Amino acid sequence: MASEAETLSNPLVLVDGSSYLFRAYHVPYLQALSTSYGQPTGAITGVLNMIKSLQKDYPGGNIVVVFDAKGKTFRNDMYSEYKANRPPMPDDLRTQIAPLHDIIRAMGLPLLVIEGVEADDVIGTLANQATKLGMETVISTGDKDMAQLVTPHVRLINTMTKVEMDEAGVVEKFAVRPDQIIDYLALMGDKVDNIPGVDKCGPKTAAKWLNEHGSLKEVMANADNVKGKVGEHLRNALGHLPLSYELATIKVDVDLPEKVQDIKATTADLDKLLALSSQFELKRLVTETQQRMGQSSSSQSSEANEQKDQNSNTANYETILTQSDFDLWLEKLKSADIFAFDTETTSLNYMDAELVGVSFSVSVGEAAYVPVAHDYLDAPEQLDRNQVLNALKPLLENPSIKKVGQHLKYDKNVLANYNINLQGIAYDTMLESYVFNSVATRHDMDSLAETYLGKSTIHFEDIAGKGAKQLTFNQIEIEKAAPYASEDADITLQLHNVLWQKLSFEEDLVSVFEEIELPLSPVLAKMEQFGVLIDSQKLAQQSQDLASRILELEREVHELAGEEFNLGSPKQLQEILYKKMDLPVLKKTPKGAPSTAEEVLQELAINYPLPKLLMEYRGLSKLKNTYTDKLPKMINARTGRVHTSYHQAIAATGRLSSTDPNLQNIPIRTEEGRRVRQAFIARDGYKIVAADYSQIELRIMAHLSGDKGLLNAFATGQDIHTATASEVFDTPIEEVTVDQRRNAKAINFGLIYGMSAFGLSKQLNIPRHDAQKYMDLYFERYPMVLTYMEDTRQIAKEKGYVSTVFGRRLYLPEINASNGMRRKGAERAAINAPMQGTAADIIKKAMLVVDQWIETLPFDDVRMIMQVHDELIFEIKQQKLSEYQNKIISLMEQAVQLDVPLIVAAGVGENWDEAH
Repeated sequence: MASEAETLSNPLVLVDGSSYLFRAYHVPYLQALSTSYGQPTGAITGVLNMIKSLQKDYPGGNIVVVFDAKGKTFRNDMYSEYKANRPPMPDDLRTQIAPLHDIIRAMGLPLLVIEGVEADDVIGTLANQATKLGMETVISTGDKDMAQLVTPHVRLINTMTKVEMDEAGVVEKFAVRPDQIIDYLALMGDKVDNIPGVDKCGPKTAAKWLNEHGSLKEVMANADNVKGKVGEHLRNALGHLPLSYELATIKVDVDLPEKVQDIKATTADLDKLLALSSQFELKRLVTETQQRMGQSSSSQSSEANEQKDQNSNTANYETILTQSDFDLWLEKLKSADIFAFDTETTSLNYMDAELVGVSFSVSVGEAAYVPVAHDYLDAPEQLDRNQVLNALKPLLENPSIKKVGQHLKYDKNVLANYNINLQGIAYDTMLESYVFNSVATRHDMDSLAETYLGKSTIHFEDIAGKGAKQLTFNQIEIEKAAPYASEDADITLQLHNVLWQKLSFEEDLVSVFEEIELPLSPVLAKMEQFGVLIDSQKLAQQSQDLASRILELEREVHELAGEEFNLGSPKQLQEILYKKMDLPVLKKTPKGAPSTAEEVLQELAINYPLPKLLMEYRGLSKLKNTYTDKLPKMINARTGRVHTSYHQAIAATGRLSSTDPNLQNIPIRTEEGRRVRQAFIARDGYKIVAADYSQIELRIMAHLSGDKGLLNAFATGQDIHTATASEVFDTPIEEVTVDQRRNAKAINFGLIYGMSAFGLSKQLNIPRHDAQKYMDLYFERYPMVLTYMEDTRQIAKEKGYVSTVFGRRLYLPEINASNGMRRKGAERAAINAPMQGTAADIIKKAMLVVDQWIETLPFDDVRMIMQVHDELIFEIKQQKLSEYQNKIISLMEQAVQLDVPLIVAAGVGENWDEAH
C-alpha cells in the first residue's frame, strides 16, 4: 500500500473502464471467450489484460479504475434526448460487469462508480485535483472526448494501441489544441451520444473553422460570413450549439467521496481473487494468483495439464505394503486437520462391491495407497484387509475427524458392508461442484479435475482396459493401481481446496451445501442400504400379461398397416406412416427424414389409430423391459430387497434421480404402471405409507410472486384450479364447470413451465387467440405472477442464473444465446427452475427432519425407503401406524415456512400403489 508521499510522487493512472469494456466486447477473438457453463468472459479478459499492461508500463503508478454508473446523468436533465439513440447494452456484456468489478476490487485497485455523472467526469475531476497537487496524470482511454483534459501535466494513453498523446499529440491527431476540443466536438456533434452539431460538419471543417476563428463563440459570431451550403447548416445550428458545448464538456468539479490523494490501492485479497478467477475460468489469472499465494504445486500442474502421469512423477505417492509404513500413515491421519479418503472396489454396485484397497491424502501432492485384495497371479503380499479396516475403523467412525471425498456416499455404503459407519464427512467434492454450478460440467472426478484444476487425470480405462475384457480392480497390477488410487485422493484434496474457495464467498451456496446436500448424503445412504421389498411373483405374472398384450398390439398394427414390418425400425416405420398411409409430416430429423419420435407419434395418435397403437406398444414394451422383467433380477441375494442408487448431482434443478431401478419413471397414470407399483410391498407386520406434497410448485409460485389472489386461495384452503377458473372465467366458485376447471388447471401448470399461448392452445385443443385470451385474463386476475415472470427473466439475463427460495443457483447458459429457440427455452426454464428447485430443496429438508425424528425411535419402527418426486415412502410397524403417519405429515408440513401453507396427503396400504 502506497504512502501519501509515494502517492504524490508517482503518476496517477486513471483507467476509463467503461471505454475499454465496450472496446474489449467488440474484439472478435475476445467475443468467443466464455466459461464451460456459458458465462461470457471476453470483455472481462480484455479489461484485465489492459490493466495488467498498465501495471507493467507504470510499475509505480497509482492506478484508479472508473466505470459509468447505471441510470441517467445530469446531461439527461439538460437534454432529454442525450444518448437516446444508443441501443441497450447487450445482455452478454451486462453479465460481465459485476464479476469484473469484483475482480478489480479483489486485486486491491480502487474502483469508482459515481451516480449522476459519467466516468469521464470522475476522471476529469481526479485529473484536475491531481494537477493542483503537482501530480502527473496518465488517463488510459480510447475516447476522443478525453483529449480536452490534456495539459502539460495530463496525457492520454491508449493501452490497446500503446499510443500516448500529450498536447502536441492532440494537435497532430485532431489539428486543434486541447483547449479547443470541446468546441471541436460541439461543432461536429455526436451521433452515438445524440449531441446535435452542425449538419455535414466533419473533423476537417471543424478544425478549419477553429483555426480561423479560435473558438466556438467566434465561429458562431462569424456564421454569416461562411459561404455555401455548410454556412447555411452552421446558421441553422446556432440555436443548439451552446447546448452541444455544455453536453460535450467534461466536468472537473464532481463532488467525490474521497480526494485524489486519499484514493490508494490496498492489499489484494488473494483468496477472493483466486475464487473469482477460478469461478470465471480465467486460467492465467488463476495461475498468477496461485503463484502469489505460494501454491507452486497447483500452478505447476495447471501448466502441464496434458500429461496424465505427471502426478506420479512429481507427487509423493506411496504404496503401503508393510505394517510399519501403514502405522506411520495412521499417525499422519490422526494428526491431520482433514484428510481425503477413497476406496477401490470390484464393482460400482455398492451392495456387491468388495474392497480392494484404500487411499489417503493429507496434503497436496502427498498420498498413499493401501492394497488389501489384489489377487492376480504373482500379486505381492499385502496387508490383511480385516486388520487394515479394524485399524481404520476408529478413525473412519470418529465424527470429529474431518474427511473429504468424491461421492463419499458410495464409500460409506461399501464400508457399511464391512460394519464400518463412516462419519465425519466434512466435504464432498462432487457436491461442492454441484452446488457451485450444477451445469458447468459433469461432476465426476476426471471432469472436475479438467475443469477446475486444468489437469488430465489417469482414467480407469487407462489401467483396466475397455469393453468385455476390462479388468476389475483386484485384477490390476499394484504398480498401475497405486498411482491411480493415490491420485484419486490427492486430486480430491486439491479439488476441495479450489471448490471450497469458490463456495465460501457465497453464503447462500454454503448454506445449500452445509444444510441440505451434505447432511442428506448419509440419509440417502441409509435408504439405499435398507432397500425395498419386491413381490417377484406379481411381477412375473405381469410380465406374462404384458407379453400377451404386446403380441396382440403387434398383430393389430400389422393389420392396420396391411403388411408385417419391424415396429422397432424407424426406417420401416417411416415407410408405413408417411409413404404408404400418407400421414402428415409434423417434424423432420436433422437429416431431413420424417420423424418417428415419441412426441410426434403422440400428436399423430390424437387423430390416427395406428400411431395410437404404436404408442401403447412402445409404452408396454418399455415397462416390461425396464421393470417387470428386470426388477426380480435386481433383488439382492443377501438382503432379499432391491437397492436403488440416489443421485444428488445429476438434475440441474436440485431434484434427486435414481437408477437401478429408476424409481422416478414408473408410470402412475396408467393401469399397468400402477400394477408395477403394487409389487413394492411391506414386510409382515408393516405397512407402506406414502406422503406426498400437494400442488407444491403452485404453492411456491404463490410464495415467490407474492400475488394476493393466489396467496388468499391457498390460505383459505380453496381448490386452486377451481379458484383460478372462477377468477379467469368470472364465474362463482360453486358454478365452475368440469371443463373450466380443466382449462384452469392447464393454465396453472402451463405457466409454471413457461408455456406460451401457442403451447396452451395445443394442450387444450383450442384456437390460439382463445388461449391468449385465457392467459391475459389470468394475468389480469393474478398480476403479480406476470411481474414475477418478467422480473425473473430479466434477473436471469443479467446474472446468468436464477435462485431458489433457499439460495440454490440454477444457471442458464443459453439465456443470452443468439439462437432464438435456445434463448426462449432458457427463458422458460428460468420461470420454472426456481419452483422446481425450491420443491427439490423442500423435499430434501423434509427428509432431513424426518430422518432426525426416526433416529429417536426404537430401531426398525419406521424406515424411509423411497423418495420419488414430491413423495416420501415409508415402511412402518403396524402397531404405531396412525401415530407415526400423523407425525410424518406434521414434520413434512413444517419442514420449511412459506407464505402459503404446505399440505401433505398420506395414504396407507400393503403396497406402494395402495398407499398412494
